Amino acid sequence: MLQKWPMYAYIPVRDLKRAREFYEQKLGFKPEQETGGGVVYEFAGGTGCFMHPTSNAGTSKASQAFWQVGDVEKEVAELKAKGVKFEEYDMPGLKTVNGIATAGGAKSAWFKDVDGNILALVQNA
Repeated sequence: MLQKWPMYAYIPVRDLKRAREFYEQKLGFKPEQETGGGVVYEFAGGTGCFMHPTSNAGTSKASQAFWQVGDVEKEVAELKAKGVKFEEYDMPGLKTVNGIATAGGAKSAWFKDVDGNILALVQNA
């Protein structure tokens, strides 16, 4: 039923102006439109997200969204050069080295935005 339709992520933020600076300057997002008090961004394959202000921003302990990329190392290096800090994890079944974990047939890297939302990059093997 729903799998035939595109799915979009919500990115909750406390301060829309501050968040836009992070996403647009550090991650290179280009806004598609401003609507409903937030901003819509579109990505490859008909996907996208809606960034909206809310006091609940950054309260999730799980990843908000991920990008499926062709080369995690390249993307991580480019984002680090723009000042994005990647998370380091060392727990049973998951250990990052220079911000990148290899497990379950994929390479993954996680970072937080200015509100503490966890975002990820994933490269399938």
